[in-house]
Amino acid sequence: MIKILTLMDDASSENKALRSEHGLSFWVETGDRRFLFDCGSGPATLYNTNRLGVSLKDADFTVCSHSHYDHAAGFRDMAEAGFGGKTLYTGAGFWERKYAWNGLKYTDLSSGFGQEFLREHAVTQKICRGLLPLADGCWLVGDFPRVHSFETIPQRFVKGTPPETTADDFSDEICLAMRTERGLVVLVGCSHPGILNMMRHVHEVLKQPIYALFGGTHLVEADEERIGTTVDTLCGMGLSILGLSHCSGNAAEKYLAAGRSVQTCHMTAGDCIAIR
Repeated sequence: MIKILTLMDDASSENKALRSEHGLSFWVETGDRRFLFDCGSGPATLYNTNRLGVSLKDADFTVCSHSHYDHAAGFRDMAEAGFGGKTLYTGAGFWERKYAWNGLKYTDLSSGFGQEFLREHAVTQKICRGLLPLADGCWLVGDFPRVHSFETIPQRFVKGTPPETTADDFSDEICLAMRTERGLVVLVGCSHPGILNMMRHVHEVLKQPIYALFGGTHLVEADEERIGTTVDTLCGMGLSILGLSHCSGNAAEKYLAAGRSVQTCHMTAGDCIAIR
């Protein structure tokens, strides 16, 4: 049994006691493992966790899909409260500073903590390179080949030390895959490398169909043609359930609401999915 509970999302929930803000966080239970996948951008995630009655003291570890603040900065609040476990899983290059650049100014989008913070809180970082098993039937996946040329990264995303920055290729981004009898259940953070690039690699490396996909697909800036191609290609990999969050965009949700061949929903804070 896999249970996925949304702790943070951009959209407001039917549970009006919960807060929403730009960010993403899931609480995951699979087998005998309990862990966080992304932490949102700040203390609101911890606030929601308390209102939902989730004991983060029970977390075996935390996974950060990439180092943008809206997925990783909330880890500071978790660790300072003694929550989230003593292991942080990331991709390689997690500590590179990340920015949004408008041609003149740089806005820091980084996590807001570094390796010294981990040492101060006795947290060990483990890095996913390629494929990293977490438990029986549970993996982290990274190093995604860029196959689909239309899945481009906006030029405003850069990394480095201003003014010496380079285009951010999001080589640090990772995702989570869990095995079920029906196929893989996959969690993604923002899908900056391209959701099809990522899912094609997961599909090929683990040699199993993608049954369900949850998280940010970064289709927020995609046109209808790209959205349609994305959905059709995912369905070709076996996709039956698509839970959109965070950066997926209204256009993608509208497209899917028009009676497509995949079950879909938006995963707001307090929303839970259970899959056998």
